[in-house]
Amino acid sequence: MRIAIYQSRPRFGAVQENVAQALHDLQEVEADLVVLPELFNTGYQFVSRKELEDLAEDIPAGNTCQELIAFSKARKRYLVFGMAEKDGKRVYNSAVVTGPEGLVGTYRKVHLFAEEKLYFDLGDNGFQVFDLGPCRIGVMVCFDWLFPESARVLALLGADVICHPANLVLPLCQQAMTTRSLENGVFSATANRIGTEERGGKKPLTFTGRSQILDPMGQTLARLGENDTGVAVVSIDPAQARDKKITEQNDRIADRRPEHYSALLRAPS
Repeated sequence: MRIAIYQSRPRFGAVQENVAQALHDLQEVEADLVVLPELFNTGYQFVSRKELEDLAEDIPAGNTCQELIAFSKARKRYLVFGMAEKDGKRVYNSAVVTGPEGLVGTYRKVHLFAEEKLYFDLGDNGFQVFDLGPCRIGVMVCFDWLFPESARVLALLGADVICHPANLVLPLCQQAMTTRSLENGVFSATANRIGTEERGGKKPLTFTGRSQILDPMGQTLARLGENDTGVAVVSIDPAQARDKKITEQNDRIADRRPEHYSALLRAPS
């Protein structure tokens, strides 16, 4: 199958413009699965909860979802994209999966980063894997990368590809995802954005670009530049992610000894 990453430079608050630009840029892309950045339609640096609530949308009834569902159906491809999800009085930093059949599922970000904690509600529906037919995808969002448990849970649930919408500002994620792919034996597709946002007198946030697709050995299959917008596409064989051997004698999943990992389940003190 062919998978793609889309790297963009959204304008804060210009939802219709950002969605239209993404759909234009993806129109001629030949891929079975495309991963877009976190909050691709709104931009990132909110200055109040009310501003976030005003820009958040219902899933799947909101305009962003409806437009991308229509695109998925018309182009017969799967999309994974990040957006602010409104659910009653709660607002989540979510990633949505759409496909030829419509809405496939939604993941709500588990690990909120920095000022996200001031505005977003904590994700409450856990890590999930979606069977697309040609492959099984797991979804995590941006700062989930820092926690190895995120990718490990997705691998244990059967993910072949980890789809990773992101708005990265720290310098280490791309390097860390090499380890996440290697230690779990999965493909990973990190879709980041570029540009700088400086709003409400806050410290400017500069996004690092360098969106990438990695194979189950952590090798780079595609990478965009720090200041590029556009798409990278690669062909993969999802079956590679189902062979967890790292040597003839070692298996990344079967060799685990969870009886010695009980500390992982303790709540933080």
